[in-house]
Amino acid sequence: MSPSLKIHWLHSSSSFSVHHCLNLMKMISVAATAPNQMATRTHFHSSENPPINLFENCTSMDQLKQMHAQTIKAGFTSHPTVLNKVISNCCAHEFGDMNYALQVFDIIPEPSIFIWNTMIKGYSRIHCPHCGISMYSAMQRMSVKPDCYTFPFLLKGFTGDIALVWGKGFHAHAFKYGLDSNVYVHNALVHMYSLCGQIDMARGVFDMICEKDVATWNAMISGYNKTKKFDESWKLFNDMQKKGVFPSSVTLVSVLSACSKLKDLDAGKQVHNYVKECLIEPNLVLENALIDMYVACGQMNVALEIFEDMKIRDVISWTTIIKGFCNSGKVDLARNYFDEMPERDYISWTAIIDGYVRVNRFKEVLELFRDMQGSNIKPDEYTMVSILTACAHLGALELGEWIKTYIDKNKIKNDTFVRNAVIDMYFKCGNVEKALTVFNEMLQRDKFTWTAVIVGLAINGHGKEALDMFSKMLISAIAPDKITYLGVLCACTHSGMVDEGRKLFSSMITQHGVDPTVAHYGCIVDLLGRAGHLKEAYEVIQNMPMKPNSVVWGTLLGACRMHKDAELAEVAAKQMLDLEPQNSAVYVLLCNIYAACKKWGSFRKVRQMMMDRGIKKTPGCSLIEVNGVVHEFVAGDGSHPQSEKIYSKLDEMIKELKSAGYAPDTSEVFLDIGEESKERAVYRHSEKLAIAFGLLSSGPGVTIRVIKNLRICVDCHNMAKLVSKVYDREVIVRDGTRFHHFRHGSCSCREYW
Repeated sequence: MSPSLKIHWLHSSSSFSVHHCLNLMKMISVAATAPNQMATRTHFHSSENPPINLFENCTSMDQLKQMHAQTIKAGFTSHPTVLNKVISNCCAHEFGDMNYALQVFDIIPEPSIFIWNTMIKGYSRIHCPHCGISMYSAMQRMSVKPDCYTFPFLLKGFTGDIALVWGKGFHAHAFKYGLDSNVYVHNALVHMYSLCGQIDMARGVFDMICEKDVATWNAMISGYNKTKKFDESWKLFNDMQKKGVFPSSVTLVSVLSACSKLKDLDAGKQVHNYVKECLIEPNLVLENALIDMYVACGQMNVALEIFEDMKIRDVISWTTIIKGFCNSGKVDLARNYFDEMPERDYISWTAIIDGYVRVNRFKEVLELFRDMQGSNIKPDEYTMVSILTACAHLGALELGEWIKTYIDKNKIKNDTFVRNAVIDMYFKCGNVEKALTVFNEMLQRDKFTWTAVIVGLAINGHGKEALDMFSKMLISAIAPDKITYLGVLCACTHSGMVDEGRKLFSSMITQHGVDPTVAHYGCIVDLLGRAGHLKEAYEVIQNMPMKPNSVVWGTLLGACRMHKDAELAEVAAKQMLDLEPQNSAVYVLLCNIYAACKKWGSFRKVRQMMMDRGIKKTPGCSLIEVNGVVHEFVAGDGSHPQSEKIYSKLDEMIKELKSAGYAPDTSEVFLDIGEESKERAVYRHSEKLAIAFGLLSSGPGVTIRVIKNLRICVDCHNMAKLVSKVYDREVIVRDGTRFHHFRHGSCSCREYW
C-alpha cells in the first residue's frame, strides 16, 4: 500500500479521497490526448534525460498537466526527475494543486526525503496542518528519517491550536533525530511556541541556541509581539545590537510595531535612524511600519513627510494616514485623503467610518456605509460594530435591525464583539425586550456583555433588574470593572435606591479592588442630590480624593434646581463657571432655580450676564427615524420638506390634547415675553415637532422613538404622557440623561427625573 493511502486512513479529515490515486493514469491519459495549443507546439523525443526545463515556465495547472502528459508520451512515466518537478510545481506555486501532487506522489515507490519535505511544505502553503502531520506520520512508518528542512516546513503551517496540541511532541522528535542544534529547526520551534502563546518555552529554545542568525532574533522578537510583550521586543532588539547582529528590514518592521504599540517615540526614532543612515534599504513594508509608528505616537507631520516621499504607496500606506487623522479628530482631513485613494479595501472604509463615529457624526457614518455597499466592498465585523454604534446613537432601530439581518445574511463574523454592539443598539433605541433576547441567546458572554445589559437596563428605568443582572454577573465569576460600576450606580440613581447605591460604592474597593474615578463620585453626588440629600452630596464633593470637574458640580447644580436650593446652587455655579466660563447650561440652570424660587432680581442678573458674555443656550435638537431615514428637528424648525404638514398636525394635536386636560407649562421659558408667546414657544420645541412628524408618518399602534440632545422639559414630558394616552401610542424619548417610556398616560421614570 502506498504511503499516502495510509495517510488518508490515518487522518480522516483530509479533503482528498483515496480513489483519486487510482484514477491518476486515466487523468494523465486524457490530458495527453486533449488538443491544446501548447501540446501541439511542444514535441520532444525520448532520451536518457527528460527535458525538465519545460517545467520552469509553468503558469497554471493546465500547462503543468499538459507537460506532464508529454513526458509520459515520451516514455518518462516514472522518471524521478519528472515526478519531482511535477510535485514541486504543485506544492510551491499559488496555482498548485495538492490533490494532483498527492496522486503523483502515490505512484512513487520510495519517495526521497526531498519529496516528503516538498509535500509537507505544500500542505503548509495551503494551511492544511493536519495533512502535513499525517504525511509526517506516514514518513515515520516508512522509516524515512527527517532532515533539517522537515520540521521547519511542517511547523510553519501550524495554527495556534495545532501548535498547542502537537508542538512539544515534534520538539521531542527534533531532539530524537539530533536536529536540536540546527538553527533552522530552532527558529521553527521559536515560531511554533510563540504561535500558541507559550512564549517562555520559545525563549527557552532561543536561549539554548549558541549560533543565532538574524532569523532567530526575528522569530523571537516577532514572538514577543504576538504575545503583546512589546517591552520584551524592545529589550531583545537592544540585546541583538549588543551582540553585534545586524538587523534586517524584517527586524525593524517588528521592532517598529512594538514601538507603535508602546507609543515610544524615542525608541521609534532610534529604529528610524537605521533607515536614515542608509544602513537598511527602505522598502514599502518598512516605510509603512515607520508611518504607523509616527501615527501611533501622534507625530502626523513626520508620518506625512514619509508618506509624501514614498515612491510606491499601497492601500496600507493610505489607510494608516487616514487612521492617524481620524485618531486626532481631524476627520475632514482624513476624508480628503480617503477620497484621493486610488483603491480602497474594507479596512480603509472601516477606518474612515470609525473616524466619523469618534467625532459623533453618525448620519455621515450611515452615508459612508451606503457608499461602501455601492462600491461592492464587503464589510467585516469591525465595520458592522461602527455602523451599529451609529444606529444606537441616532436611535435608528429600523436600520439597526436591518444591519443585524445583513450580518446574518452575508455570513459576517457574528462574535461576542458584534453581539455586544447589537445589545447596545437595542438598549439605546429603547427596545429592552429585544436586547435581552439577544443576551439570553448568547452562549459566550464577556464583561462587556454584562456591562452593556446593566447600563442598558439602568438608563431605561429598570433599576432593580439592573442590580439583579449585576448579581448574576458576579455569580458567573465575571469580575466587574469601572464601567460596570458606573452602570450599577446609574441604576441606583435613576430608581432612587440610595442605600443600595451607598453599599455598592463601598464594595467597589473592598470587594473588587476597583478605584473610584471622578465619574463614580459624580454618580454618588447625583444619587444623593436627586434624593434630596444635598448636604451629603456637597460633602462627598468636598472629600473627593481628586479635584471635582464641571460634570460633578453640574450634577449638584441640577439637584439644587430639582429641590429649589438657591444658596447651594450659587456655590456649585461659581465652581462650574471657574472651570467652564462659557458653559451655557450653568446659566440656564441658575435661571431655572431663581425662577422657581421667585428670585427675579437674581434671575435678571444672570440673564444680563449671559447677554454681556455672549452666552447662547444650546439649541434643542431631536431625531426620529421613519422608514429607515433619520429626520432631525430643532426648536421652531421650518427646514423640513414637510414642515407645513408637520405644523398643521402639531396644531391639531395640541387641540386634542387640551381637550384631554393638557395645559402648557411655561415655567422654564425665560424670555421677556407675554404668556401667550411663551406658550407658542413651548409648542415649537423640537421633541414636539418630532412626535407630530411621527404621528403623521406612521400607522396606528407604531411606537414613536425620539432622541433629544438635552434634558426633556416639563411641558414636553407632560405632553408626551398625554400623547401616549390619547393616541394609544407608546412614545419613547431618550434625552441627555435617560429614557422616558410613555405608555397609557404614564412615564417609566415615575416622575423621578
